[in-house]
Amino acid sequence: MNPRTVALAFRTVAVAEALSWIGLLAGMYVKYVPETSEVGVQVFGPIHGAVFVVYVLVALVAARVLGWSRGTALLALVASVPPLATVVFERWAGRTGRLGAPARA
Repeated sequence: MNPRTVALAFRTVAVAEALSWIGLLAGMYVKYVPETSEVGVQVFGPIHGAVFVVYVLVALVAARVLGWSRGTALLALVASVPPLATVVFERWAGRTGRLGAPARA
């Protein structure tokens, strides 16, 4: 596998996972605070679940192809749990050269 392609896939899925979290959190807010509709949870729940699984798989592939240490791989996986942490990890990984050449400032 091409490391550049894997890095791009990881970046894309990391952002998608964060966006699906936002959708799910908005849906949960509407469901539980004003208690007006469950549609947001019904739509974004399965989307977030699928993107979460894809993120975990792509993170494991990236760890192998890009030569991440076990610690970095574990951090990538842990980042999938808190909302928006995948984007924080992706930015850090890019800055530190874990997604290829370090990003220029």
